Amino acid sequence: MNKNKNMPSFSLPGPDQAKLDWVIASDFVPYEEAVQVMEDRVAAIYKGEAGEMVWLLEHPPLYSAGTSADPADLIEPERFPVFQSGRGGQYTYHGPGQRVVYVMLDLRKRGRDVRAFVQALEDWIILTLAELGVEADVREGRIGVWVERRENGRVHEDKIAAIGIRLRRWVSFHGISLNVNPDLSHFEGIVPCGITVHGVTSLVDLGLDQNMEDVDSVLRQQFETVFGSIDV
Repeated sequence: MNKNKNMPSFSLPGPDQAKLDWVIASDFVPYEEAVQVMEDRVAAIYKGEAGEMVWLLEHPPLYSAGTSADPADLIEPERFPVFQSGRGGQYTYHGPGQRVVYVMLDLRKRGRDVRAFVQALEDWIILTLAELGVEADVREGRIGVWVERRENGRVHEDKIAAIGIRLRRWVSFHGISLNVNPDLSHFEGIVPCGITVHGVTSLVDLGLDQNMEDVDSVLRQQFETVFGSIDV
């Protein structure tokens, strides 16, 4: 059951506010470059000089630390580059095979409700995974989207997608990461999101041979379900 259904609904933009750039990067994007692009775009959105943007990309292998990161959770600091991030959350991994989606939306036009915005991001992931054949949900007290797995008569809960956002003057940036087919051993260099008792999984790890293009298509379809139509 989706626990989000008891949470507030997200405000969709009006017809004159629906223009949005949907951009898919063809090459790996260095983390610092991505952050600068987001910073510039958020400033332009706030000033009314650019429209909203959703940016789908992959990073080279790296760890990023959110504003709540505990240094003790960085187990192997020499394994990959480590970046301090202004997003919420703790340590996370980004790398090839993971679809990172940076979401730059103007919440001045969408209700100024942070809780509803996070719920909308969760619902977007959950609906996308459902379309791909995966039942997923949120968990009380935990960030991100989770799946249940049954092995040897026991139920395990694994994280399949992470959420970490930042707002500046009601314009959002950073966003979500969905594990399509990353090297899951790369998560071993950190305590992902500070959680030690649960695992990390991916679509391919769950037995679904999905390529990134198919995932992107479903992400776009379900984005429109949750956030409104895209006019590009």
